[in-house]
Amino acid sequence: MYSVKQRVILNSFSKLNGYSKLFFNSNITSVETYIAKMSDNRERTFIMLKPDAVQRGIVGEIIHRFEKKGFKLVAMKFMMASEDLLKQHYADLSTRPFFPSLIRYMQMGPVVPMVWEGLNAVKTGRVMLGETNPAESKPGTIRGDLCILTGRNIIHGSDSVETAKNEIGLWFKPEELVDYQSSQYPWVYEN
Repeated sequence: MYSVKQRVILNSFSKLNGYSKLFFNSNITSVETYIAKMSDNRERTFIMLKPDAVQRGIVGEIIHRFEKKGFKLVAMKFMMASEDLLKQHYADLSTRPFFPSLIRYMQMGPVVPMVWEGLNAVKTGRVMLGETNPAESKPGTIRGDLCILTGRNIIHGSDSVETAKNEIGLWFKPEELVDYQSSQYPWVYEN
């Protein structure tokens, strides 16, 4: 495997026995190609479970959906969000009439902010969430399966790569993002 920090291929490939073919009998012909392909799969998105998801006891089910999809969890907290933090997070909605009630709702209980990593994590994450209005969400999506009302739609997800970077920076310090190679990587991504 490639160590980003050391910029070398580690000997763990040889320890994979027959599974080393997953990497070496592929179209990867150089370390540079491997790094480029791996970078494609390292897009990060910000996902936050709202107080209603916590209170309803569906945190594990939602996390399981992201893991099952093949995304890698790189950061997670369980916390009470401050009013200031929420106002920064939802600043783009500050002129909307529902803004005060949104801030109150988000302070009704703990939230679970997370960072997930993978190929097209932002776009795919949004598809997994479903529409903002659960009534318009398709079955199989998180909101389509697990909630009914827009005002209690259990989850937030970044809507663009740029927004994801800003939201991740707002909720997490750089040292709180854990960089590691998941053992499921060769089983999720072809090389």
